[in-house]
Amino acid sequence: MAQLDGEFRLRSGAMTGTYFDKYQFEPDPELLSAIAAELVPLIPDGTELLAGLELGGVPICTALSLASGLPAVFVRKKAKEYGTAKLAEGPEVDGRRLLVVEDVVTTGGQVVLTTQDLRERGAVVTTALCVIDREQGGRENLATESIELKAAFTRSEIEQ
Repeated sequence: MAQLDGEFRLRSGAMTGTYFDKYQFEPDPELLSAIAAELVPLIPDGTELLAGLELGGVPICTALSLASGLPAVFVRKKAKEYGTAKLAEGPEVDGRRLLVVEDVVTTGGQVVLTTQDLRERGAVVTTALCVIDREQGGRENLATESIELKAAFTRSEIEQ
């Protein structure tokens, strides 16, 4: 299963005894499809583009795009420095309402950084969507940036 017990360092640098390994559910077509079906009702009205964050948000975003019919963009952690030098690959984001899609949110740090980058490029971002909210400050950190976090599952629900 995707929930692992042991000693794990998170992106935030914090240590945890419970880790949600996205690579246990993202490569499984049946499970990924079921996750997308759970996420579709959480898409806010008026969403124009789904913005999948590198790397874990991309497969979730792709499945959600297929399930919802909404187009997607794939967002790098840093704009590439060659070619088109884009941060978001796909349709233009300027002036469009984007829903940021991530796999697991802990503190929300990457979502905050990416949202700032997307907003600098003219995107309208008010909501982020994830598969699992680890309930370790992400929702609160995103709220300080005027981003609402919606999650299919929370850590406390999974651990029940």
